[in-house]
Amino acid sequence: MGLKEVQEEFARKGITNEILTMDESTATVELAAAALGTEPGEIAKSMAFKLKDDSVIIVVFMGTARIDNRKFKDRFHCKATMLTAEETPALTGHPVGGVCPFGLPENVTVYLDESLKKYEAVYPAAGNRHNAVRFTIPELEAATGAEWVDVGKIPEEA
Repeated sequence: MGLKEVQEEFARKGITNEILTMDESTATVELAAAALGTEPGEIAKSMAFKLKDDSVIIVVFMGTARIDNRKFKDRFHCKATMLTAEETPALTGHPVGGVCPFGLPENVTVYLDESLKKYEAVYPAAGNRHNAVRFTIPELEAATGAEWVDVGKIPEEA
């Protein structure tokens, strides 16, 4: 589960961005930034949520952004409820720490948070805890076909 589905989606869509494999875990923003030699904000953090109708969405944020509960509720008309560690692989096909906007079941919708636009390029995971892939923001938008939302908050120091 995970990496294979990402590779299949890339092949199907003609995405040629190289999937990077690290010996170190990239399961958290801090670990990914250290493994990639980049700053934490450049990690594209994918967070999985369940909406009130039980549908699942992935919102991709810059690595140091947090969910803004008020903005989330205004946009999605419900409280931000993250998937549990048990639900995540079952509903996204990816393990916690490897969730990404690729290789997902058809019923999972991806959104890109405006916080990503702070960077020219970002690194989302690629289906597991040891893989990542570099995308410019326009490439990520094209590859995911995702709608932009503003549901994050960026820390003052970011």
